[in-house]
Amino acid sequence: MPTDKNKSYDLVVFGATSFVGQILCRYLLGQFGVGGELRWAAAGRSLQKLEELRKSLGSQASPLPLMVADAADEPSLRALCAGTRVVVSTVGPYALYGEPLVKVCAETGSDYCDLTGEVQWIRRMIQRHEESARKSGARIVHCCGFDSIPSDLGVYFLQREALRRFGRPCTRVNMRVRAMRGGFSGGTVASLMNVIKEAAANPALRKELANPYSLCPDGYRPQVRQPGISGPQFDPDFKAWIAPFVMSGINTRIVQRSNALLDAAYGADFTYGEAVLTGKGIKGRLAAAGMAAGIGGLMIAGAVAPARWALERYVLPAPGEGPSPEAQEKGFFDLRFLGRTSGGQELRVKVTGDRDPGYGSTGKMLGQAAACLALDVAKDERPGGFWTPATIFGGRLIARLMAHSGLTFEVI
Repeated sequence: MPTDKNKSYDLVVFGATSFVGQILCRYLLGQFGVGGELRWAAAGRSLQKLEELRKSLGSQASPLPLMVADAADEPSLRALCAGTRVVVSTVGPYALYGEPLVKVCAETGSDYCDLTGEVQWIRRMIQRHEESARKSGARIVHCCGFDSIPSDLGVYFLQREALRRFGRPCTRVNMRVRAMRGGFSGGTVASLMNVIKEAAANPALRKELANPYSLCPDGYRPQVRQPGISGPQFDPDFKAWIAPFVMSGINTRIVQRSNALLDAAYGADFTYGEAVLTGKGIKGRLAAAGMAAGIGGLMIAGAVAPARWALERYVLPAPGEGPSPEAQEKGFFDLRFLGRTSGGQELRVKVTGDRDPGYGSTGKMLGQAAACLALDVAKDERPGGFWTPATIFGGRLIARLMAHSGLTFEVI
């Protein structure tokens, strides 16, 4: 277990009173208690709200330490980082509020993880702060929620099995969402709307977002055409119609970055795509067309200021809102991966979660990723820099998720 006697805490939840932050705190309390194996604290900008959160968690949380820090106040962030080895942030949209904390962590050597899915912001953070993180020893790990742990670790798990069974990786992998139930929170909607707003105003950003290797290290640019799903298609491998998956834009880029950081262990010509299975026959085709049209309509409306305002005002949930605890418990996801080696050998893998993907499961995934970073991954094993879940955690996080987070990874 990594240790630092100068730090009061192993982990601090920053943004603890946010919608996901509250879910995360409840999960950490249930898994680790307070002051035990994992020394953790809750942080946010309002002491009153933090005290209300602690009270809502019950008597077991009464000794939970609270820290006041503001995303816009760098001195308070430096004081926070001085007291902990890992900061897990739920304060989004990250493109609007997230950089100061990443900057401070990168400069002070504190490890960091979050649940962002904002591609353009992650790229900016890597460009601006990776050198500092390497010098200080800070490990920065974005995308530790539904985007992109199931995709990134699903591919990692499949490739590990392919090497064991076939002695070679699968150079072509596709993920299909077989089934999923869950709701959106206001924070997720705000992040999505901000990405669309930025892209609408910036042609260079639109080009960047279209690049499947945008998060890969400089100089890593394989000349391989990556699969892209923009409308209804028939997938002969799954014998069903497919539609675009709204989170493929971030997931595919994280998986490609993992391959690059692993020295192209999945293959220099590795391809990866994601889509949603909508069914067979005319019903499946119509469902795929409807889903594609809905996503396209949302993107178009989000790019036009008056339409975006109307969506945010009257249709989409506001920040702080999200699915009820009952809805979270009834949610689930079922993802299927199909991989093929260059020799034509085939492997299928299933990854499932027992809560709604964006919140119930994300809270558990983020909690175990933060715990894994604090308890399992020594600094001399993984040095400072910007990592992906697969490249810094690998099988250790898979084991944690299967044991404590209601996820399964299995060959089918």
